[in-house]
Amino acid sequence: MKEISIGEVRYRIVTVERDGQWIAHAERVDGGDRFGIECGGASESEASDRLERWLAWQSEHTVALEALQSAEHAYHRTIAGRAFANATEGPTAIEMQKESLAELEASRVRLDEVRARRPEC
Repeated sequence: MKEISIGEVRYRIVTVERDGQWIAHAERVDGGDRFGIECGGASESEASDRLERWLAWQSEHTVALEALQSAEHAYHRTIAGRAFANATEGPTAIEMQKESLAELEASRVRLDEVRARRPEC
């Protein structure tokens, strides 16, 4: 059993042998709750390494998903605020909408890139 930190969270990696196959799962150190999926391997270290890679990926995925959701909210606020925009001050409503949409698209592409790198367990 070992402990690792990923982002702000500490996990305990627990490995057990079942019928000649090693299985690893994670528990959050702060509350002891199981977290995530189980990963298998031919050895204890292989199973543990696979789980660590998955936990790191999952953390990155969470950050990318939150960024997309934030960009979606900002885009919707931009659209809603467009009705009240003053065209004589600062960027136009159309310019703001295009910028917000570009940020939304960049966040979506980033999430797709992270999802494409999901490690196998």
